[in-house]
Amino acid sequence: MDSEEFAIRPNPADPRLTQRVSGLDQEGKPVETAVTVERPLTLFLNGQEVVTMMTIADYPEYLAVGYLLNQNMLKPDDRITGIDHDEETEIVVVRTERRTDYQEKLRKKTLTSGCAQGTAFGDVMEVFETVTLSATARLRTSWIYALSKAINLTPSLYLEAGAIHGAVLCRGDRPLVYMEDVGRHNAVDKVRGYMHLHGVDPEDKIFYTTGRLTSEMVIKTVQMRIPILVSRSGFTAWGVELARQANLTLVGRAKGKRFIALAGTDRLVYDADASAGPDEGREHQRKGSRDDD
Repeated sequence: MDSEEFAIRPNPADPRLTQRVSGLDQEGKPVETAVTVERPLTLFLNGQEVVTMMTIADYPEYLAVGYLLNQNMLKPDDRITGIDHDEETEIVVVRTERRTDYQEKLRKKTLTSGCAQGTAFGDVMEVFETVTLSATARLRTSWIYALSKAINLTPSLYLEAGAIHGAVLCRGDRPLVYMEDVGRHNAVDKVRGYMHLHGVDPEDKIFYTTGRLTSEMVIKTVQMRIPILVSRSGFTAWGVELARQANLTLVGRAKGKRFIALAGTDRLVYDADASAGPDEGREHQRKGSRDDD
């Protein structure tokens, strides 16, 4: 896959994102390996502290904006007057024209299953229930196979050091924006922040994740108004239920020539012969495919 086809892609050569660590292997022999570096990032909305996240901190502006949008603390029509990131103090501040006060809302937050990083607020479902996804969007099975291969072969922090999740915005069989982070919801939020700040139309897009298809992953995809969600990993029952409620096309366990669709199947176009394609070689497998779910 030509790197020119990506607007953003992982940069495993960035020295800030990994470090070399010495240890012993299973036979007691000295080894040196790359490990992913995570850092705290404290997010402020105007003058109010919102959350401290553990992140690789490669795109703090996109992460901050996407997080606030996905938590319904930033409205799609809010005018952002500034985004300030101080690498030394590990703080990012999003400033808006609208005055904000979420003191009560922050007291009500609940942790979710997203690697202890995701949070869900009570009124997020109100937004979820008002979204109508594109009925004309389609997902060709040939695109599933092409995307899985292209994303799998793209140089990434996962392949360099592991301990990372990926989220990829795609159109047709082409990956456009590929984000990684230690928490899968951070990676999703980065994609949404990019889409918002660059005015990307979601209606003809596909969202690809290496993480599980949980309720929050479904909710965030619907909030982004992307009609199709594909994962290498498996499903939760509530994730499937919410996808069916929203008519989100939900495809999981997409590995090699195999996949399972459990919601929004009317968008599928079977234009590729699955039996004719090779299965995924182990050398190209990622975490989501090595573990059953």
